[in-house]
Amino acid sequence: MSDLPARVRIHEEGPREGFQIESGVIATADKIRFIEALACTGVPQIDCVSYVSAKRVPGMADADDVARGIHKRPGVRYTGLWLNTRGLERALELPLDRVGAVRVTASETFCRRNTGMSIDQTFDEQRNWLRLYREHAIEVEWAYVMTAFGCNFEGEIPVNQVVRIIERLKGLEVEQAVRFKGIYLADTVGRGSPLSIERRIGALRERWPDLRIGLHLHDTRGTGMANAYAALRLGVDQFDSTCAGLGGCPFAGHQGASGNICTEDLVYMCHEMGIETGIDLRAMAECARMAEHIVGHPLPGKLMHTAF
Repeated sequence: MSDLPARVRIHEEGPREGFQIESGVIATADKIRFIEALACTGVPQIDCVSYVSAKRVPGMADADDVARGIHKRPGVRYTGLWLNTRGLERALELPLDRVGAVRVTASETFCRRNTGMSIDQTFDEQRNWLRLYREHAIEVEWAYVMTAFGCNFEGEIPVNQVVRIIERLKGLEVEQAVRFKGIYLADTVGRGSPLSIERRIGALRERWPDLRIGLHLHDTRGTGMANAYAALRLGVDQFDSTCAGLGGCPFAGHQGASGNICTEDLVYMCHEMGIETGIDLRAMAECARMAEHIVGHPLPGKLMHTAF
C-alpha cells in the first residue's frame, strides 16, 4: 500500500456529464443552483457545460446561459468542454475558465462517431487548438486519451494501441513546444477492470516512469470504484467524478451508459483510506440529493442514501 497518494485532486463533472445525457428538460436556473452548491464543497474545479451542437446534445442547448449565469466562488475553476475547433471558439466568447487540453481517441470508430473525424484528423485539429491556445494565452494542461480501455464498437482497445497514441502525444509536445501536466486515460464507456487499469498504468510507467496519470472512469459495468481503488494503489492522484454518479456519454453507442464514478462515494473511500481530498463529504452528499431532486429519478450514488 506504500504507493497510495497522500492527497488526490478530484474534478467534478456532474453538471456537464449529467445534464447532457438527461432525456427531460433541466431548467437553467436549476443547473446554476447545482453548480453554485458544488462550489461550496471544496472541489477545485467544476465542469459546467459542453460546447456542442444543441441538435446532437439537447441537454446543452442552454450552455451559454448557464456559463453567463453562474456566480463564481473564489478559488474554484469553472470549465466547459469542447470537442472541436468550433466549440473552442465558442468557449473563447464565454466567461468560464479556459483550461487548455488536448483530446484524442484510441478507438478509430468511436472517434469518427464522436467527432466526425479520424484519429489522424484529430491530431491535426489538436495542432490548431494549440495555436489558438498560444494566441489567447491559455495554459496547456492535460492530454486526454478517450476510450483508452475500449469502446462498444471495437471492444477492448489493446494496451499497445494506447501506448502508440501516447507516443504520438509525446511527439506533439516536442513538435509544438508544449509540456503536458500528464496524460488522462478515459474509460469513456466503462469497459475497464482493475486488471486493465494495472496493465495500462504499468505499461505507461515502464515506458515513461515520471509520467503523471489521471483517470476519467465510468461505472457502466459496475467496476468503476474498484478501478479507482486499483489506480490509487498505483499512486494515481487525479480523478474525474460526478456528484451522485450523474451522467453518461451521449455517443457511447448503446443505451443506459452510466455516469462517472460517484464523487461522494470516491471521497468517502479516500478519506477512509487516509487520503485527503479537500472536499466536505456532507456538503457533497447534500449536493447529490439535490441532483436527484433536479433530475427527478434515482441516481446511482450510494453514500447520499446512508447515515455516515
